[in-house]
Amino acid sequence: MIRLAVFLAVFVAMAAWEATAPCRPPLVRRTGRWPHNLGILVLDTALLRVFFPTAAVGFAALGESRHWGLLDNTGIPPALKLVVAVIMLDLAIYLQHVLFHAVPMLWRVHRVHHADLDFDATTGLRFHPFESLLSMGFKFFVIAALGAPAAAVLIFEILLNAGSLFSHGNVGLPARLDRALRAVLVTPGMHRVHHSMPAHETNSNFGFNLSWWDRLFGTYRWAPAAGDRGMTIGLDTFRDPVELRLDRMLAQPFRGATGRYPMGRRGA
Repeated sequence: MIRLAVFLAVFVAMAAWEATAPCRPPLVRRTGRWPHNLGILVLDTALLRVFFPTAAVGFAALGESRHWGLLDNTGIPPALKLVVAVIMLDLAIYLQHVLFHAVPMLWRVHRVHHADLDFDATTGLRFHPFESLLSMGFKFFVIAALGAPAAAVLIFEILLNAGSLFSHGNVGLPARLDRALRAVLVTPGMHRVHHSMPAHETNSNFGFNLSWWDRLFGTYRWAPAAGDRGMTIGLDTFRDPVELRLDRMLAQPFRGATGRYPMGRRGA
C-alpha cells in the first residue's frame, strides 16, 4: 500500500507536469498510447502476483528470518546495511538493464519498452510481461545473495517506481538544475538519450535512479546528437502507430529481426 500510494502520487504529479510544460510535442495523443501502456502494466502486475505471490519485500523478509546472504552475515550496523543494500540493488538493476541490451534474445523482449513513439511517464511502465517476470526472478536472486533487509527492498522498490516515472517524464529542467541533479540522480534529460533512435545512443545511459553507474562503466552520454527536441524517439522498426496497441506490443518479441541494436550481436 505504501508503494502504491507513492506510485499514484508521483504518476499524477508527472502527468500534470507533462500536460502543463511538456519538453517535446507528442507525436501521438495520450488517448492513443496511455490505455495500452497502462494496460500492459495491469497485465504485468497480474502475472507477477501469480508467479511471485510473496513479492520482493516479502521474499526479503523471509531471507531475513533465515539469515540468507552476504549482508546478513557480516555484522555491519543495521543503518549501514540498509544504505549498502539500496545502492547494491540499484547497481544490480543497472547491470540487468545492460544485459537486456547485450543479449539478442533478451533485447527482443526489452525492445517493447523502446518501441514507444513518444517519451513520457507511461513509457516507464511499458515492459513486456516476459521482461517483468525475468526481472523479478533476477531481483529475487540478488536479494537472497545480498541478504538485503526487507526495509531496504521496500525503499528500493519505491525509489525504482518513482525514479522510472520521473526519468521518463516528458519534462525539461533548467540546465543548471539538471546538471546538479545528474551528479547523483538520473534526470529526464539524461534518460531521454537512451530512447533516441540511433543505436549508439540507445545503448547508453542505462541507469534508473543513480547516475553513478553509467559514469563508472563508460556508458554515459550527455545529450543526443540532434538535441532534446530534434531527436527521434523509438526504434527504426515498429514505427507504425498501430504498433502502440497492446496486442501488437505483446507480439513484438516474436516478430522481425533483432536488428542493429543488441550490443552482443555477431560482428559487433
